Amino acid sequence: MSVLTLASDPQDAAALESAEAHHARLAGELAGRVQMLLTAVGRDPGAAERIHAGLVAFCDRSLLPHAAAEEAALYPAAHGLPEARLLVESLVGEHRCLATLADTLRAAPGPADAAADARALQVLFEEHVAKENGLVLPLLALAPEVSLAGLMTDMHRRLAGDPRAGSAGDDARDARDAGDAGGAAEGRAPRAGRPEEAGGCGGACGCGDAPEAAEPELDVREVPHALRHATVFGALDAVPAGTAMVLVAPHDPLPLLAQIEQRHPGAFSVEYLVRGPEAWRLRLSRH
Repeated sequence: MSVLTLASDPQDAAALESAEAHHARLAGELAGRVQMLLTAVGRDPGAAERIHAGLVAFCDRSLLPHAAAEEAALYPAAHGLPEARLLVESLVGEHRCLATLADTLRAAPGPADAAADARALQVLFEEHVAKENGLVLPLLALAPEVSLAGLMTDMHRRLAGDPRAGSAGDDARDARDAGDAGGAAEGRAPRAGRPEEAGGCGGACGCGDAPEAAEPELDVREVPHALRHATVFGALDAVPAGTAMVLVAPHDPLPLLAQIEQRHPGAFSVEYLVRGPEAWRLRLSRH
């Protein structure tokens, strides 16, 4: 969320903030999935295969439809602003690059072959949304002749397949609802078990006996705070049942654990491997 949001009216200010939050969730989930792939490639080829497939599915389900909806709903209005015309044309070109990288990931014979392209996709998308957040969206929010709230409503209706997409009189509240950042969730943290309980299956499948070195690791200490929770959620979505990942955090992540439990009730158990002072290491095992 912007520290200072400038817009032509309060609805556009809210739409700008929700768009930034939506970008943060997409970028975070992508970063989490890519990091899981990079760490799993050298540790667990079977898990890497599943994470690779999940990353391709995420591109098809979320990333590429988001780009298409932007081109249909946001970019025409931005292209009509003289100060944004060339920038929008370059952003369309970046969408083509994102699609090409997604196709390359899809065609890769294995996760090791896809790793470099996955990282390139992450870097390009993060740079892309930085331009949208810092330049395109503020210009649209400030333009008195443009309703950013209405454009965002149209965009999210396109993503939902709503036949009303493209109509001019949409309610801006829908855009805020679709892009709601969610905030800090209340809820019960995943069960923190003893070391012998770390495997979510209770040890029946042997996953709790797997050595830590064989498990993908996600270190979020260098991840921007705005992306941190979304990055963890994306990584957890890539963890198959009966397996685990190791999370490295700069502090005891109790609010994050509560959010995980709210999103996936009872799905994960937690074992603390290291409790500070410089880093907290936790094994999150999916049941």
